[in-house]
Amino acid sequence: MLSLSVINNARLFCAGLLLCFNSVALADGMLPETTVVVLYEAQGEATINIKNTDPGPALLHSVVENVPEDVEPLLIVTPPITRVEAGETQLVRFIATLKEPLKTQRLKRVSFEGIPQARGPGGATIGITLRQNLPLILHPKDLPVHDTPWELLKWKRAGKSLTVHNDSAYVVRLEPQVQLLPQGGLATLPRTYVLPGEALAVQVDGALEGVTGVEIRPATLYGFSADSYRALINADEG
Repeated sequence: MLSLSVINNARLFCAGLLLCFNSVALADGMLPETTVVVLYEAQGEATINIKNTDPGPALLHSVVENVPEDVEPLLIVTPPITRVEAGETQLVRFIATLKEPLKTQRLKRVSFEGIPQARGPGGATIGITLRQNLPLILHPKDLPVHDTPWELLKWKRAGKSLTVHNDSAYVVRLEPQVQLLPQGGLATLPRTYVLPGEALAVQVDGALEGVTGVEIRPATLYGFSADSYRALINADEG
């Protein structure tokens, strides 16, 4: 019978191997050059470079995904699937298929998945697939670029309810956690974006008495974290 020390050493060895393989697996995959894709209507298309960081060739599968609030097809991706050699970079294009001019920014998502080739005996696939999922924003031709669209949000309190209204033509992305001022209480948005024309109910932990403002942490058009921003709440408005 194996001694307890031998069994423990074997367990530690296996655990170490598992950690090593996990580290390698997490490091491999398809790597986009940016964290956001912006398609300007005036240009008709947008592009992004995707690098295969896997040690072997893989199939790059690119897909345009709708957000639940906007399912209208507005663009196509090409190539939808292609082989990318190890260490090589593939240019992916997003082409607008608009039936009418855009009136506001529109939000979609795009995913890039690397599917490794079969490497084992008998054609068995060894490895895992890693998917990158990024926001894609379509920007209207006649809409000026706004660097701080979160400043256009309106925060309104009616009784015990707090809502945020986006009357602008811009998609606003931000962290869902909202700080209530001046007390420092917390509130939560249902998601990380507010679409043009939307009003979202904010879940508040506690009472709203004495709350006069909010502090949010927005993201820029290109996905960078902006400085926290404070806005006043309009009380007792519907």
